[in-house]
Amino acid sequence: MSNWKTLLTSAAVATAVFANVAHADTKRIAVVVKALGIGFFDAVDKGAEEAAKQLGDVQIIYTGPTKTTAEGQIDVINALIAQKVDAIAISANDKDALVPVLKKAMDRGITVISFDSGVAPAGREMQLNASSTELIGKMLIKMAADSMPDGGKVAVLSASATATNQNAWIDAMKASMSAYPNIKLDEVAYGDDMADKSYREAQALMQKYPNLKAIIAPTTVGIQAAAQAVEDAKMVGKINVTGLGLPSEMAGHVHTGASQGFAIWNPIDLGYAATMIADELMTKKAEAKPGAVLDMGRMGKVTLDANGEGAMADPFFYNAKNVDEFAKIF
Repeated sequence: MSNWKTLLTSAAVATAVFANVAHADTKRIAVVVKALGIGFFDAVDKGAEEAAKQLGDVQIIYTGPTKTTAEGQIDVINALIAQKVDAIAISANDKDALVPVLKKAMDRGITVISFDSGVAPAGREMQLNASSTELIGKMLIKMAADSMPDGGKVAVLSASATATNQNAWIDAMKASMSAYPNIKLDEVAYGDDMADKSYREAQALMQKYPNLKAIIAPTTVGIQAAAQAVEDAKMVGKINVTGLGLPSEMAGHVHTGASQGFAIWNPIDLGYAATMIADELMTKKAEAKPGAVLDMGRMGKVTLDANGEGAMADPFFYNAKNVDEFAKIF
């Protein structure tokens, strides 16, 4: 009996040692989002987990602040540095404010990439854009223009004033407006990616501009809030809400007519691609430098430009014909 116990104990110790070694070999990638509780980023997490399962030796730490602030993200990043994670993939609330803490992370040997909303080059190795900034800008104004063939006034309801991606898309949209001389942009408002503030900002735009024909919201929180505001104000058919949204959140608003259509890439694909790139860089299979071709798994490959940026895919248009199909997915 004593020998049996000794053998059992030895086996238990061996198993524990093996488990510790296996755990030590597991690489941890932290996916840091603008704020927790946003559907778009919940879908990003699904994609990240898919990539981790495919890679086999990767653990995802999905985290972010409770509000869309740079300060909140800085606190999160400092905690991840203390945990000695292997890589950080972040969607930034402020491209410049995060640079010092992300440089600190890189100095500690942590691979840092940004996705969706980028970080200034000094604070990351590369930036994965969901799509081309130019293509997104053209899509935003085209969707509004298609709903108002006679022209008129539009307004933009963005996220925060410091959101890198939002500002780039809006600038690209403005540049594309020369093709629509009968459309005028009245104002760019900011809802800080908070549903209640975005709703109030949409209300304010409708009150301030009684001849408004479209609200363009290049943010999943903003477009949903604006559509709800249009419905509550009984302005369906008079004001079209378009921009970037999630099918699962916008299907109802498309069917009420508050939105004639919107666009988005697949956030599941974005989380998947960012995780695959983070793994490739942290395992030194590739180096993030201009001209580098990085592997995104099932999403193909991405080539980095002179700024260390690459685009994942073109935006996709959703309307009443296809929104229900995709709403079942994300």
